[in-house]
Amino acid sequence: MVATDKKKTTDKLKVDEKPLTATMEDYLEAIYDLDKDKKVVRVKDIAKRLDVKMPTVTSALKTLNERGLVHYEKYEYVELTTEGTAVGHEMHRRHVLLLKFLTDILKIDFQTADEEACKMEHALSVATLERLADFMSFVQECPRAGESWLNHFETFRIEGQKPAHCATCTDTFACEVIEQAATAKRPKRQPKRTVVRPETVTTSGKRRKTKKL
Repeated sequence: MVATDKKKTTDKLKVDEKPLTATMEDYLEAIYDLDKDKKVVRVKDIAKRLDVKMPTVTSALKTLNERGLVHYEKYEYVELTTEGTAVGHEMHRRHVLLLKFLTDILKIDFQTADEEACKMEHALSVATLERLADFMSFVQECPRAGESWLNHFETFRIEGQKPAHCATCTDTFACEVIEQAATAKRPKRQPKRTVVRPETVTTSGKRRKTKKL
């Protein structure tokens, strides 16, 4: 009996040590997303979300339950554990970031970008993902780049590098940078203050208007 219990414990430790597969991460992300939209998460909800059959979901949930990532009993609702929620949240964060990069920076159509983000989110390290997020902010906010610069990417992608286009863009961006710098240095105008004085009545019976300073 002791030997059997020891074997079960050893087997469980081996299971816990195995890294999560992309499929497992997809299930945790799907449950995380569904949990934000629904009061309870059912097997059929997950099956519809991932476009798989319900027996496939049941099998996956059994594995995730053994890994301590979900709470699930047959015919019951599905709940993420604390560890499962952490994984689901991270996969959701990765997906949103990659989707934004593909659609906003590379101008890829939403459906294709969504599918590609699903594949990419499992492969990138945290360090690479954070650097990608910083790059997105830099491209969209730096005065030497910004949205106006980014809008020319599609033309470059289709037509390639053309010296005439590059010269025009360089002049345009230089003017924009100078204008932005001038705007930043320009002191803000202080709003006029209105001093309220007690109203007085003139001999004609009209009220005097309040004067602005």
